[in-house]
Amino acid sequence: MLHDTNERAFYDQLRRATSRKSPEEPRAPVINFRAPAVCAAAPPFKALPGLALSAALPAQLVVKTPSNRRRQMSNERQLKRDLPVVILCGGQGYRLREETEYRPKPMVEIGGQPILWHIMKIYGHFGLERFVLCLGYKAWTIKQYFLRYHEVMRDFTIAMDRIDGPVFHNNKGEETWRVTCAETGADTATGARLWQVRDYIDTETFLFTYGDAVGNINIDKLLDYHFAQSRIATVTGVHPTSRYGEMKVQDGVVTEFNEKPTVAEGVVSGGFFVFQRQVFDYLNDDPQLFLELDPLRRLARDGQLSVYLHEGAWDPMDTYRDYLHLNEMWKSGRALWKVWE
Repeated sequence: MLHDTNERAFYDQLRRATSRKSPEEPRAPVINFRAPAVCAAAPPFKALPGLALSAALPAQLVVKTPSNRRRQMSNERQLKRDLPVVILCGGQGYRLREETEYRPKPMVEIGGQPILWHIMKIYGHFGLERFVLCLGYKAWTIKQYFLRYHEVMRDFTIAMDRIDGPVFHNNKGEETWRVTCAETGADTATGARLWQVRDYIDTETFLFTYGDAVGNINIDKLLDYHFAQSRIATVTGVHPTSRYGEMKVQDGVVTEFNEKPTVAEGVVSGGFFVFQRQVFDYLNDDPQLFLELDPLRRLARDGQLSVYLHEGAWDPMDTYRDYLHLNEMWKSGRALWKVWE
């Protein structure tokens, strides 16, 4: 539902941001899941091509007739679902070697499903259906998961004396996802992986995150904030869970001591980025280009990096301890990142 003029303004911006022409036929397989450090004070840049700044939007954009409103909402949903979500899935996960010896880190399971599935469900809950997966280490494991998704999720009957496919008996695992699996190299750095999938990004705005962290981030509010800031990049800032006792010190005296506080005071990058295509001006074809080093630092120096502060749940899967913690949260019904029904 469109509750106010600001939301209408967001979708008007979104309509302009998705107006780029599609590139040539992509080379990577696309799997259709339909049925059988931040510069907050920096001056905003000029309007990006295809993206109107919210300040220039007239208040008269309110559509009053029910029929026009329904048509407008239908178009907005269609445009929003076409925004690509790029997910890094190529790392080897050395600190989680107990689980990543035989499968890539995004395929490590929480409650019987890969953490990658949980991340995609978060985005899917907010109407985003198009995913570009940057594959690397043990890429075939991820490809096979999506190629055999329905066979794994559903009951079926198969005739062994015929070459027909299986007959499914339920719709479990029904998704509207469109998944592009792109090979980006086993040892490629994060920025180089993003550079390699640029041809699959045919909109002015796209989303980007890591394949090893979940949270109850409100993607709608994140997009609203990104458009309002009118910068090239927005990163979600989170408070990491502290694994150590935390002290507040003044003049050599401890004034407060917290044993492993639930939320630390600092803010770190939690992934869940929103980018304009101009971000590719900060990338190149160097296979060892890390997004977190030169590109993000240059964006910050240029006043083109905003931070969306997320005060809710956010949990990474970096170690075996994290793996056990996330699975315990899921088992006990305390998985706060489960925003979908």
